[in-house]
Amino acid sequence: MRFTELKYLAAYTIPLAGFISLYTYGIGSWTAVLYAFVIIPVIELFVKKSENNLSNEEEESRKSSIFFDILLYLNLPIIFILVFLFLSLVANNPLSSSDLSGKIFSIGIVLGSGINVAHELGHKSKWYQQMTAKAILLPSLYMHFFIEHNRGHHLNIATPEDPASSRKDENVYFFWIRSVIFSYLGAWELEAKRLKKIDKSTFSIHNEMLIYQIVQFLYIAIIYAYFGWMSTLCAIAIAVVGFLLLETINYIEHYGLTRKKLPNGRYERVDVRHSWNSNHELGRIVLYELTRHSDHHYKATRKFQVLRHHDESPQLPFGYPGSMLLSFFPPLWFKVMNKELYKIGNL
Repeated sequence: MRFTELKYLAAYTIPLAGFISLYTYGIGSWTAVLYAFVIIPVIELFVKKSENNLSNEEEESRKSSIFFDILLYLNLPIIFILVFLFLSLVANNPLSSSDLSGKIFSIGIVLGSGINVAHELGHKSKWYQQMTAKAILLPSLYMHFFIEHNRGHHLNIATPEDPASSRKDENVYFFWIRSVIFSYLGAWELEAKRLKKIDKSTFSIHNEMLIYQIVQFLYIAIIYAYFGWMSTLCAIAIAVVGFLLLETINYIEHYGLTRKKLPNGRYERVDVRHSWNSNHELGRIVLYELTRHSDHHYKATRKFQVLRHHDESPQLPFGYPGSMLLSFFPPLWFKVMNKELYKIGNL
């Protein structure tokens, strides 16, 4: 096993930071938050970006390596163990408001990282890969992402029809509301269209959205029955942090980028110009190469370990964690990113 492959074990530093957050107090309760939004962005300011792509031989070797599949699958037990430990801690130990808040945000960040893994597995074709993706989405109460992302976002990216594509001068907080609501409604609509094509009723066991709601309700009900109301509220809180982290990633990935509408009423084909890319090494590793997002949208079936850099792709001035942090301050975000849009002629 080469170091270039083993380095992806660093992706587990996020759940590790979440574990540390659970069993330390004071500033320690915020370990995952500090790691994701202070330590990684600072490191990425000083570490060189890598625009290198794999050779054909290296790419074939990585695509066939089971190591990268195991990296993804292990997230399922890790996430559920951390959620169980968190809920047990809340149910059985008095916590200060600061400690509880830190642990909620820290475990929420772990769930957000998990959604990224579910995103990768959700693009795969095997039934067990897709089931694992849905299971990982469960603690974030965001199972509809499986439908909307694959059947909606990838089709409508960088158009007004896509709620998950942020618009120029739209701040992240308004985007959260718009994307969360309309992505959820969009998933219902997409599923209704699918069922109509196969002549099945919307209100039937064939409706995946209906099944997702039942599964998520049972998940919360079991938590309430086993841990009590306080842990139940905290389970919902970490889910909200998790899916808002996802939506923040959506926000920075497509901010202000648009596809032209052609004379025939269709939009131009999706290519590597329609997603913001980042080659910052640490963010690439801990986010399973999500930061090479341009290539992912160009070819969604390409495995994360072989995603490529394209010179034509718009490049974020900071890594993904740093960009997410910047987006929380809209005036600064607009000042930086609108200049970037001007540079690439996307105004």
